[in-house]
Amino acid sequence: MVETLKTPSGRTLAYHKTNGSGPGIVFLGGFMSDMDGTKAVHLESWCKSQGRAFLRFDYSGHGKSSEDFKDGCIGDWAEDAYQAITTLTDGPQIIVGSSMGGWISLLLAKRIPEKFAGLVTIAAAPDFTEDGFWASFNADARKMLVQDGVVNVPSDYGDPYPITKRLIEDGRSQLVLRSPLNLPFPTRFLQGDMDEDVSLETANKLFAHAKGPDIRLVLLKNADHRFSDADALQLIEDATNNVLGRLA
Repeated sequence: MVETLKTPSGRTLAYHKTNGSGPGIVFLGGFMSDMDGTKAVHLESWCKSQGRAFLRFDYSGHGKSSEDFKDGCIGDWAEDAYQAITTLTDGPQIIVGSSMGGWISLLLAKRIPEKFAGLVTIAAAPDFTEDGFWASFNADARKMLVQDGVVNVPSDYGDPYPITKRLIEDGRSQLVLRSPLNLPFPTRFLQGDMDEDVSLETANKLFAHAKGPDIRLVLLKNADHRFSDADALQLIEDATNNVLGRLA
């Protein structure tokens, strides 16, 4: 059953929570995705089989949560994740962040490191508003963004992405690859070599930039950005298990 959380900002977040042992697992989804995606549901089933606590939720403007997607930005969605984690979970958690969720997990690792028992990212996309969208825009697209406030970017996953001026400008205040990034807990970065949305260069840049005593970058041959076939899902399980083992 879908439950809801009212945040101090007035947004209503839809979520599914599974009670169980700790440390629990929290899944942070990607840009324009929702909590019913393959990876989130698979992890939920895996946690249930172990009797482990699990949380998945929709950011505002995503899935079953309130607000319009075009009104949101990285800072809003990071705040949503902060509210969900601090309100709905007990004790340190293993955060699993997919794509944009990887970026948001890194922002939260800086803000609330005490809530992190470990971190697993899947095709993490740190700073993608600046290094991805803005960097790829030509002069006409940048002019349109300034004048109209939005540019529609084609997507391989359905409807075009409405990239707003607010998303770009807010993203510049959320960048994590331009300042120290300390991850003092077991961290696993997972990446597919056939990912056309997040490059191996980005994965290597994040791996080189992050500092911590137990950080690994794991590459999966022939995996794309969805990271949702049987081998990819098994690797997510294995990485999460590995983090749990390091905590034992």
